[in-house]
Amino acid sequence: MARVFIYGTLKKGQPNHWHMLNSTVGRAKFQGRGRTMEKYPLVIAGKYNIPFLLNIPGMGYHVTGEIYSVDDQMLQFLDEFEDCPDMYQRTPVRIEVVEWEGKSSAPEERPAVNSIMECFVYSTATYQPEWINLPYYDNYDSLGNHGLHYVLRKNR
Repeated sequence: MARVFIYGTLKKGQPNHWHMLNSTVGRAKFQGRGRTMEKYPLVIAGKYNIPFLLNIPGMGYHVTGEIYSVDDQMLQFLDEFEDCPDMYQRTPVRIEVVEWEGKSSAPEERPAVNSIMECFVYSTATYQPEWINLPYYDNYDSLGNHGLHYVLRKNR
């Protein structure tokens, strides 16, 4: 099992979260909430209003999101879904645990709040140069007050 940090449309309550629940593409288990240890620019870009975490550590905000434990099948699905490595690249990032819901038979395996863990994150180093000038967010919501509603793939 691998840990993945989700910050965009795959989070609970977002338009693509149903993929995380689809056992035909693999297993994903919600573990808790976290935020990036380093600051990153999270932007909403392109004509489909897609959230992108730009791989520029030290710029932007500590981005909040969800931590999942996923099996190899789900990790492969996510790589395909995120068009990895072309649009996004899957890289290890240090995440601070904000809230932990994951169950473990051994209490010592349960990370403490404020502890740091490494998770895979789908960020991009292959972005358009003008995206640096877009507004940065610390938390993505497709229906946020930014007015940039995400366009589902089936509607493109």
